[in-house]
Amino acid sequence: MLPTIMRRSFRPFYMPNLFDDDFLPALSNRTSSMPAVNIREDEKSYILDLAVPGMDKKDIKIDTNEDVLTISSESKEESVEERDGYKKKEFNYSSFCRSFYIPENVNREKIEANYKDGILTVSLPKMEEEKKNISRQITIS
Repeated sequence: MLPTIMRRSFRPFYMPNLFDDDFLPALSNRTSSMPAVNIREDEKSYILDLAVPGMDKKDIKIDTNEDVLTISSESKEESVEERDGYKKKEFNYSSFCRSFYIPENVNREKIEANYKDGILTVSLPKMEEEKKNISRQITIS
């Protein structure tokens, strides 16, 4: 399986809030922007499925650097509405970054990604191993 590299956010001036514990999650002001991921393995590849609903595929970036695969996204939206003498301006910003160690047996040149119905699927094909001939007959000369 692919191990996950965890990145925690740094909050230097963070003051704990009464509602920050898991006892009252509905009242907590924390929201998770880390997409859920499923990791599967078959004979030919490792497959990562990330749940990123509502994201546009142009906002998703996938990079490899040595033995690390990094999937990240950043999106910004702004809307301005002027009606009946008032002005309403809203903005939304979201981002995430997930990193995974790439096993040695992955062919990095053939990594592929597909985005459909809010699911990003990244396929990491395994290298074809040389088939070793286990048994053979040796002739005597």
